Amino acid sequence: MRNPEELLKEIEREIRSCRKCDLWKTKENYVPGEGNPLSKIVFIGEAPGKEEDRQGRPFVGRAGKLLESYMRDYLGLERKDVFICNILKCRPPGNRDPQEDEIHECFPYLQRQLQAIQPQIIVCLGRFATGTLFDHLSIPFSGISRVRGKLFRIKAWSDAVLIPVYHPAAVLYRKQLEKEFSMDFEKIAELLNAVKNRKKLKESKLSDFI
Repeated sequence: MRNPEELLKEIEREIRSCRKCDLWKTKENYVPGEGNPLSKIVFIGEAPGKEEDRQGRPFVGRAGKLLESYMRDYLGLERKDVFICNILKCRPPGNRDPQEDEIHECFPYLQRQLQAIQPQIIVCLGRFATGTLFDHLSIPFSGISRVRGKLFRIKAWSDAVLIPVYHPAAVLYRKQLEKEFSMDFEKIAELLNAVKNRKKLKESKLSDFI
């Protein structure tokens, strides 16, 4: 059986030669995603921004720095310890929302990445990533403010818990979201601790998820 690192490298090679939608014509670099192929936790955003497109790496701008600080402070993790990626692997022009045809062509790459990693925790960063995954999983989506911090058990790619949170860019621009963002990362820390120690969660209805 092939290991996750080999599978992720194969997917990355395919992404870097992808011409399935027109975004390859306007992007500067593909942004496949990066991190630990054996990570128990995966962070998923919407699409690369300007700085991500320039560097070919996910979450390297101001929002990425904020995400890294929360991972360190609440989870005790560096970005090399987790896997970070986006729904789209190319930047939409002008940072516009991804279009349906672009999601249709790109989403299978994310599915294969999740299948390779087999994470136990999937963190959806923001409205668009959450809505896209919920739609695929047939989970009703009533808006990020209504579902953030809630836990959803899924079995699509692995036996995992999905937790939506605000996008770190939204937290940068709306300081009033910091409290809820912190609360959600506290919950992620609890989940991660339960995964590592195989302990039951006390405050979650998903106490048997591991």
